[in-house]
Amino acid sequence: MHHYWFYTIKSNLGYSNTGPVYYKGFYHLFYQYNPKGAVWGNIVWAHSVSKDLVNWEALEPAIYPSKWFDIKGTWSGSITIVPGKGPIILYTSLNQNETQMQSYAIPQDPSDPYLRKWIKPDDNPIAMPDYTMNGSAFRDPTTAWFSKDGHWRTVVGSKRKHRGIAYIYRSRDFKHWVKAKHPVHSKESTGMWECPDFFPVSSTDFNNGLDLDYVGPNTKHVLKVSLDITRYEYYTLGKYDPKKDRYVPDGDSPDGWDGLRFDYGNFYASKTFFDYKKNRRILWGWANESDTVEDDMLKGWAGLQVIPRTVLLDSTKKQLVFWPIEEIESLRGNYVRMNNEDIKMGQSLEVKGITPAQADVELTFYIGSLEKAETFDASFTFKPLELCNIKGSHVTGGVGPFGLITLATPDLEEYTPVFFRVFKDTSTHKPKVLMCSDARPSSLKQDKGPLPKDRMYKPSFAGFVDVDLSDGRISMRSLIDHSVVESFGALGKTVITSRVYPVKAVKENAHLYVFNNGTQTVNVESLNAWSMESPLQMNDGAL
Repeated sequence: MHHYWFYTIKSNLGYSNTGPVYYKGFYHLFYQYNPKGAVWGNIVWAHSVSKDLVNWEALEPAIYPSKWFDIKGTWSGSITIVPGKGPIILYTSLNQNETQMQSYAIPQDPSDPYLRKWIKPDDNPIAMPDYTMNGSAFRDPTTAWFSKDGHWRTVVGSKRKHRGIAYIYRSRDFKHWVKAKHPVHSKESTGMWECPDFFPVSSTDFNNGLDLDYVGPNTKHVLKVSLDITRYEYYTLGKYDPKKDRYVPDGDSPDGWDGLRFDYGNFYASKTFFDYKKNRRILWGWANESDTVEDDMLKGWAGLQVIPRTVLLDSTKKQLVFWPIEEIESLRGNYVRMNNEDIKMGQSLEVKGITPAQADVELTFYIGSLEKAETFDASFTFKPLELCNIKGSHVTGGVGPFGLITLATPDLEEYTPVFFRVFKDTSTHKPKVLMCSDARPSSLKQDKGPLPKDRMYKPSFAGFVDVDLSDGRISMRSLIDHSVVESFGALGKTVITSRVYPVKAVKENAHLYVFNNGTQTVNVESLNAWSMESPLQMNDGAL
């Protein structure tokens, strides 16, 4: 196993995030986990705590199947801090018939900052599907919020035939919940909406997050859903009317599979929470994998938690932006820099002096003129992935491809490129910027050893980056950690997480390069790179 510099939450099934929360000096992360192996089933709510979001301590599971209403499963949900009562877990429970219902759990001792022991009261479940609903598609309650009308509200994901649905439930006492007359939102042909997330963002303060109960004029709401069919998430920005309990997305971004994403790569079942300590909204995501059950068992894990990210509305008010939490910078070690380096077509420069298999790299490219940029074909407007597959990092373009070659062998037998490619959109007369993270060449095909590499799930990922390039600059940050590459384009406008499994480009044999395969020379205006240390990994009670 590699020594990851972020989370210890990797072995077995560190599945979707169920309840991140800040309480009594500790960050708590509850997550779906199978203690018996890297396969789905036997799922419990695992529990880890941290004082800094970097160094984590694993505690005993918070809840596991034990009562008639959850004997077949304690699935995803959330955690809400209720004044006078403390934290309360809302979760999806399955009874003997595998009907999906919502239940709750409370801490045995709310004064315990570790929240070690949890009780499931006998008045569970608190919400059951009615005759109009699909009892096998009713799950993942969100963190609840309190409204001026004296009600708590939570959103639960569902579907009816092929229509994705988000139901809203209301309660005065956090025990008796009633479904609102209409769904808060739904959309045809999107299938089951898993792990919904619903929260406000400020449209004037681009530095701070908002708590769920914030009511003010300068806000937008975000509705994020995880699509069971595609294993991708998408979100819309819009307006929530608390009187009607209806959410209406803005009209200028797609509501559906082509919509905006928190992350365009291996990323699913994410959850945000409001951090009272630093007045920010933080996103937790799960880097999912799509290998077979047999392969997951051979690997010994099936997904991991990626680095927490702050969530803000972009100044254009058309999308969100994401950035690694500042605490992660405490792990930075050896430092190297590069300034004002021209890279001509076909050239690459090696970044030396750090540990390329475990690094944090920030760089700004100056590209200047867009004269040589290729013409953008409008048929690719919602197909960045196809575009990346056709025009990979080795395919010469005009302006780009340029970017980083991570986890590489010197002969490029194995490498994972993360790059931009700039097009001219003749219909809008604006640049169209494609960002790709391409895992296809990341590992050798090998038929020996425990895991045949040609069976591994290693796709390319791509998204467009909404930048006007009026100053000729575009930035990138990549966090590289052995088998994970998390890349942030244009200060977090487009984020791509890739899982990779190099055979040769590992540990001290991994290399890092800046490259350009476009006919136009690109200037590395600045590059700052750090080796990353490993965090402390503690046993129960050591923090």
